[in-house]
Parts: sequence; structure tokens; C-alpha cells
Amino acid sequence: MPVNYATPAPEALFPVAGVRLGVAEAGIRKANRRDLTLIALDAGATVAGVFTENRFCAAPVQVCRRHLALGNGIRALVINTGIANAGTGEPGLQAAKATCAAVAQTLGVSDAQVLPFSTGVILEPLPVERLVAGLPKAAADLRADNWHAAAHGIMTTDTIAKAASRRVDINGKTITITGISKGAGMIKPNMATMLGYVATDAGIAQPLLAKLVKEAADESFNCITVDGDTSTNDSFILIATGQSGAQFADEAAAGYGELRAAVIGVARELAQAIVRDGEGATKFITVAVGGGKDRDECRKVGYAVGHSPLVKTAFFASDPNLGRILAAIGYAGIDDLDVDGIRVWLASGGDEALVAEQGGRAASYREEDGARIMQAAEITVRIDLGRGAAAANVYTCDFSYDYVKINADYRS
Repeated sequence: MPVNYATPAPEALFPVAGVRLGVAEAGIRKANRRDLTLIALDAGATVAGVFTENRFCAAPVQVCRRHLALGNGIRALVINTGIANAGTGEPGLQAAKATCAAVAQTLGVSDAQVLPFSTGVILEPLPVERLVAGLPKAAADLRADNWHAAAHGIMTTDTIAKAASRRVDINGKTITITGISKGAGMIKPNMATMLGYVATDAGIAQPLLAKLVKEAADESFNCITVDGDTSTNDSFILIATGQSGAQFADEAAAGYGELRAAVIGVARELAQAIVRDGEGATKFITVAVGGGKDRDECRKVGYAVGHSPLVKTAFFASDPNLGRILAAIGYAGIDDLDVDGIRVWLASGGDEALVAEQGGRAASYREEDGARIMQAAEITVRIDLGRGAAAANVYTCDFSYDYVKINADYRS
């Protein structure tokens, strides 16, 4: 079960004017499961995205990048689960292109106005004929209030659907922001196996939207890790329909700071939901690193701790074998790090214990304190590098027996 997370009720996911979503069972890999999601956009929407940095990026990612670069105005997104269409070479590219052509014909738009997305098993061909056969049902299901169903339709090994929504009043207009994400394993930033889609009815100029999607990813999906594996298919898409009447041409626009914060807030909520639903996860862990010379070195330390299988298994067992945290800090890649200046705390709620300082175990630390805090479902590892004023957070989870079981049996 996910750590302290529940899918919002359908009525808590506000429709975004200019966006309709439809879901269907296409039998892409398994029968009797929602595995095809179609998102239709009204003309005039702006769309921007960031994608995996894995050099083996999937065919749909390659097509998405090309179609966004053309600047023809995106009118539809199509997402299939079950088969990732990655590691499929030229046939995979043709399958992604055929998917776009089928969606274009269904909705009466051009092929280049469609963005395709796939998630699931790598190195297996996408059964395009099943996807195409399912499109009429997905199109018939298109509704503005269908975010809840769409959140379920993009799941793979997720145990729970992930969604977030909020409304903010800016310059006398009510702006809606709603999004969905999927992911539970093969999660490591740049991007993380995750898909994320966030839409707002604010109008955001294309150059500004392209900047915002990168900033939002950097503050959310690029702050999470489940297992340190970067997927081939990761994608995060930001859509701005402009139908609220609120328009933002540049960062100096009145109220843009509020909109930016709200968009990042939704993205962060979706990203943290992925970690809370990490495969086999029983604990949600925040690695809060401060006192760095710059944000980059704080992140290096956060990721080193958050990726470490030894740290993660210790948290699963509630075993205060906390020398593992010091070891991870030490190999994070900061060559001039003075370990004597580092302090490390464990905390949960109002309960906190100083674990290490001056290069070793803190004199005040008692192992029973560490064991007690590690029993909690939500834990913070706070690290002060003692080098400056920079800070960064990384969000991760523990490793349990179920992580191995889920991934050992994934294709069965």
C-alpha cells in the first residue's frame, strides 16, 4: 500500500477548460484493463515537455520531441500502457508514427499535432493494431471531467492512481491546474519511469511555458528516486489552454509568480505520490541537505543517500545502521568535503535525534532514539554540510522484499 497517499475523489479533480480525456481497454498487453488514454486539446493551447535523458530513449519520446519542435500546435496526446515501445528500433518508430496517424484521423487533426507516449515492458513490439482498434472507444469517452479515469488508465505497476488539482485566484480570475502521473519503479531523475501530465486554463506564451516545464520538473520529478534506474520513456508535459482569460506573456507579468508556484506545487504533489507508491515501499523518506556551497552538491549528497540500497534496506528494517548514511555522503563526489563539519539528524514529526557530528557519532546519540524514529512511516534525514547556504531536498522510499518480488515477476 502507498505511504500516506490516497487518490483524490473524482470531484476533487477540477476540469480544465480546453482539455478532454478518454480511456479505453485496448488489450495492449493484458485483457480487461484500462490501457489506452486519449487527451484532446482545443485549438490555441500551448504545450511543452521534458523527457528522459536515457540514450536508449523510446520511439514515442523521439517522436514527441520532433512534433514539439515543429511548433504546429499540439491537439492530442495518446498514452498506452503495457508495452513501452523502447528498444524497438525502426519498427518502433514506425509504430509510434502510425499511432499518431490513427489519432489524427480519429480527431481530424494532423499527425504532427499528436504526441504519443508508451510505458511498460521494454524490448517488445507495440501491437499498433490493438491500439488503433481501441481509439474509437477512447474518443467516444472524451470528457472534461475524466481526469480520475485517466489517472487509472496510465498505471502500470502502480498500486494507486496519482492525481492532483487546485484552483488559484490571480488578477481577479480563477485559474485551474490539474494533473496526473504514473510511476512506481525504475524511478531516478533525468527524468524519472514516470509519465506526468499537468494542464492549466491559464494562457502561457510558448517560450515561458518551455521554461516553466523545466523549472517544474527540476523542483518535482527530478527530486525523486525509488531505485536509481533511469527509464527510457519518461515524459512530463505541461499544457496551457488560455481559456480562463488570464494571460502570461513573460516572467514580469503580474501574478506569474503565483501561477508558477501553483504549477510547481501540483507537479511536486504528483512526484511525491510516485515515491509514496514506490514498488514495495513502506516508508517515505525526505533527504534534506543544507549547508552546501551550491544546490548541485546538495543534490549529489541527497541522491547518494537516496539511491543507496544499504541505506534503504536499513530504513525498511528500522535498523539504525546509520554509518551507511555517512558512507553515502562520503562517496557523493564532493572532492573537498570536510567530514568534520558535517552534521546528520534523523527526524519524524517533532521527534529528532542528532546522529553524527565532528566526523563521527554524536556524543548525545542513543541507538534507541534512531530505532524509534525509524519506525515512523515518514522520516527526514537532515544533513548539514557546513560549507555554505545552499540547500536541496530529495524524496525517496525504503527497499522491501516486495520490490524484488514485483520486479522479478513483472512480465508474468
